[in-house]
Amino acid sequence: MAVAQAEETEKAMGFLAQMRSFDRPFWFANLMELVERWSYYGVRAVIALYIVDAIAHGGLEFTHIQKGTIFMWWAIIQSLLPMFTGGFADRYGYKKSIATALFISITGYILMGTQHSFIGFFLGCMLLATGTAVFKPGVQGTLVNSTNSKNSSIGWGIFYMIVNIGGFVGPCLAAYLRVMDWKYVFFASAALLALNYLLLLGYKDIPVQARENKLTLSGGFEEFFGIIGSSVKNIFEPRLISFLIIFSGFWLMFMQLFDILPNFIDDWVNSSYVLTSVGKTFGLPSLVQMGNAGLNIPPEQMINLDAGSIVLLMMPIAWMCGRLKPIVSMMIGMIIASLGLVLAGFTQNGWLCLLGILIFAIGEMASSPKMNEYLGLIAPEGKKGLYMGYANVPLAIGWGFGSALGGYFYQNFADKATLAKRYLGTLGLSPTEIAGIPKEKIMDTLAMKLHCSVPEATQTLWDLNHPQQIWMWFAAIGLFSVACLFVYHLIIERAGKKALAKA
Repeated sequence: MAVAQAEETEKAMGFLAQMRSFDRPFWFANLMELVERWSYYGVRAVIALYIVDAIAHGGLEFTHIQKGTIFMWWAIIQSLLPMFTGGFADRYGYKKSIATALFISITGYILMGTQHSFIGFFLGCMLLATGTAVFKPGVQGTLVNSTNSKNSSIGWGIFYMIVNIGGFVGPCLAAYLRVMDWKYVFFASAALLALNYLLLLGYKDIPVQARENKLTLSGGFEEFFGIIGSSVKNIFEPRLISFLIIFSGFWLMFMQLFDILPNFIDDWVNSSYVLTSVGKTFGLPSLVQMGNAGLNIPPEQMINLDAGSIVLLMMPIAWMCGRLKPIVSMMIGMIIASLGLVLAGFTQNGWLCLLGILIFAIGEMASSPKMNEYLGLIAPEGKKGLYMGYANVPLAIGWGFGSALGGYFYQNFADKATLAKRYLGTLGLSPTEIAGIPKEKIMDTLAMKLHCSVPEATQTLWDLNHPQQIWMWFAAIGLFSVACLFVYHLIIERAGKKALAKA
């Protein structure tokens, strides 16, 4: 009932009035989020490609299963740690929390750019995950404390738009830097993130809970474990834990756009005629030449349509969704996103893939910000940062399990190099001969054996193996989550009506 009342109050408040209602910490938090997301997504957009790219091309040449292992632990740390860092941010102040996070993340970026062994690179990724986990509750807690039931929908819409401005610009820079050398992507992100220390100077901290200025050593340990115990205890509130588990299915599907779709596009999607068409339409002969030469749009640039669409459409969609209950908006968005993901991954046509990404983005805008808004509205006073930490629990479950599952599925059922090696085995090559072929030469070897071009060999693998079917599995999980959320909504509504009747 409280959520329904909040939605009704919001309708009565105009857009401009809501914009003027935000305070200084709100805007500084959004600026720091912009810089942090710019650096983060610059790496995030290309890392799935970097991890599996051939050593000859400057990549690490890990398997998709190894990539899935990295992403799984990344998800667990980045998503579950805010359950505890959120409580500390509430207790000690958001400014200190953000400053600590920046140092950890910068160190992580530097390690990722310099380490090429699995262990070394894994450590860098885990430091970045830790820094991000410490950063999130400080910024999101600031937003929760700077918004109310009258302006929360627009406030979270602004935040999500800011996130995706950074998410859009970061990959554009990364696409340019990785052509020179992969390491520049990581070093640029580290340098950019360091700029947040300047913004932190102008950030006015939200007053934290009253506390004693000094603590004894024993008192410090007691408080430390007290916060952790409280964090774990609160999550088992039935309404909260049910919602978090249900929404994890959406995140499992959602994260495949960033973890697997770039590899799928790189392996299977032909976007050369997109370049040709755009070049002819806008009079850009260089694009026409690239398309005619068979060059494709870099996968990270195609995925970037998601962030670009959100930058352009987030505010009007946030305004429209503000008229809906958060759970209703989430269900609609989850259905749209599931359909978009299937379209994006079920085709070799570059235009259809882009259309699927656009549809996915619309679903994302209707669902993802509403999860944070919903948790912010039901969070008790003094536990705003803690509840924002809980917002990452479904991401941990969905992204973590989805990374392991997706890595296995893609490696065995959709990875072009793996499928090509299997086919070469049927053509008479021994396992030793196949193992000796460099990754960047696999398709050339297959094309030579089949007496055809590389694109024709790719089409043969597509027709024989149907790699696009993996997307049906992920979409089915997303739609199952919608059904569960619908049942959850009915139960909560019924419980609310009973409570009102008793009152």
